Amino acid sequence: MNHNEKDIKKSKSPWPTKKVMEQVYDNKLWGDGNSLFYSGDGSHNPKLTYPYIKAVTKFLKSFKRPLVLCDLGCGDFNIGKELVPYTNRYIAVDIVSDLITYNEAMFKAENLEFQCLDVSVDDLPEGECVILRQVLQHLANAEVHRVLRKLVCFKFVVLTEHIPNGDFISNKDIVSGQGIRLKKQSGLDILAPPFNFKIQKQNILSTVIVDDNKGIIRTTLYQLF
Repeated sequence: MNHNEKDIKKSKSPWPTKKVMEQVYDNKLWGDGNSLFYSGDGSHNPKLTYPYIKAVTKFLKSFKRPLVLCDLGCGDFNIGKELVPYTNRYIAVDIVSDLITYNEAMFKAENLEFQCLDVSVDDLPEGECVILRQVLQHLANAEVHRVLRKLVCFKFVVLTEHIPNGDFISNKDIVSGQGIRLKKQSGLDILAPPFNFKIQKQNILSTVIVDDNKGIIRTTLYQLF
């Protein structure tokens, strides 16, 4: 490879996130699951999903008046479908249009609607609580910044991230896509630089150790001002 080819390779722009996520589902990069769309082990392994569903359900049921909830990055909705009954209105969002069309055909409830949006670019639906389950971990820091700026309109943020177990350097940048910061021995911490997300208080809802010493999956509830 000559110098010009190296320069071209270095300057090549990454794929738009929408194209990347479409490829993930088209090529079954998160597995097959005998389904047209499959969001991976993290959405189907009971060891990983049960503690999350239990914790978030408990939080949602703690309100006398159910919340309007926005699920950003709803995926194949294997988890979201369990939370719908405990909300006043459930708005499920994903960037892959064919996935949203599929979900609309598969899941029906009076208080449920699906929207195809790029959460780092498009305006978000109005609501009281937003959940992002293992979504930001796939995004470059610039996109994470753009999403976080929009979350200040919500009262509650339920954030789930796959992070290293123990101490780590947070928020190493990545190219948006299938992978996450764990490969760089890093994980997302929205309260740390460069994000410095402002909250009133936080509470860890669940922590699950991933098999084969592959870090932990932590769900944190943030209450905003």
